[in-house]
Amino acid sequence: MSTPYDWLDRSLDSIHKANWYRSTQTVTSKAGTISMIDGREMLMFASNNYLGLAGDRRLIDAAIKATEMYGTGSTGSRLVTGHLALHEELESAIADLKNTEAALVFSSGYLANLGTIAAIVGARDLILGDAYNHSCLKKGGLLSGATAIDYQHLDLADLTAKLQEHRAKYRRCLITTDSVFSMDGDLAPLREIIDLAHQYDCMVLVDEAHGTGVFGDRGGGLTQALGIRENLIQVGTLSKALGSLGGYVAGSAKLIDYLRNRAATWIYTTGLSPADTGAAIAAIKIIKTENNLREKLWQNVGFLKQGLQNLGFQAIAFDSPIVAIEMGDIAKTLQIATHLRENGIFAPAIRPPTVPTPRIRLTLMANHTHEQIQYFVQCLQAW
Repeated sequence: MSTPYDWLDRSLDSIHKANWYRSTQTVTSKAGTISMIDGREMLMFASNNYLGLAGDRRLIDAAIKATEMYGTGSTGSRLVTGHLALHEELESAIADLKNTEAALVFSSGYLANLGTIAAIVGARDLILGDAYNHSCLKKGGLLSGATAIDYQHLDLADLTAKLQEHRAKYRRCLITTDSVFSMDGDLAPLREIIDLAHQYDCMVLVDEAHGTGVFGDRGGGLTQALGIRENLIQVGTLSKALGSLGGYVAGSAKLIDYLRNRAATWIYTTGLSPADTGAAIAAIKIIKTENNLREKLWQNVGFLKQGLQNLGFQAIAFDSPIVAIEMGDIAKTLQIATHLRENGIFAPAIRPPTVPTPRIRLTLMANHTHEQIQYFVQCLQAW
């Protein structure tokens, strides 16, 4: 007998046939360069733990201390019972890190983007976003009801053309971009985007998920590294270089006050747990004062660049700790990922529909050794 759920079988079959099927990999160890994955010790080259802080004893101790003081959960939404003094401390630390008037902490970076975009634009407005923007930026546009149009990746001429064609038809315009693109590792031309925003009277939202902690002399992100002080909307996560969980929006005091009253993904969800909040506070203190972590990370990027270029990989962006190695079609890329895994390296294939072209997405950490990086290069050379 048929049921209303029979379509699931057909859909899953289509996913398998397209080589798009995904499954989880079970990790049974603390975050670091060596992980136990599905019961096997693996050299980790797929983690967003850029500074190695997710396994840092100081963050662990801060999470324990916060849990002992506040309990395991914040027990409610921030506007009811879930607003802790710890949240205020974290938001002040983020505002200081980002050089903004204020900040607001969400339960995830995805929720931060969804809630912010849906709150600041609506059906009478226009969103122009980089074609390679993260899913949460695109989904935030859909949720807002605004007209959302992509411009070609990093293409300022195309962004300018679309502003000339469409801007005058809409009440407000929001330009959205990642600062560091998560699947390619390349960087947005933020200064030029801001100049266009001034020219066409647009707001700008920059997602610093992969820039926070990694760029800038205090870890404030690509905006800080470029010396950008304009009134932007800066979004980011606490779950990558900061080694915790959660998301944030940083900007003017008026923006943050508005979002407290209009961002549904903040208003109607439970506040960030004490443990995550405490760990994030500890991480921010570390990244603002310990430049050696970033220095080691960038040394590792340079070492990998030299190794890959010696193998003939010349057309790869080495602008960030994310390195996308395009090796061919989906089948070949999956074979290479399997080869690496058989040699004890976890660097999975990323493929459509997540990205337009398949690649091995490699991420570096500050606590990778040169020997570990050299071993990866040797395994790639053997293939």
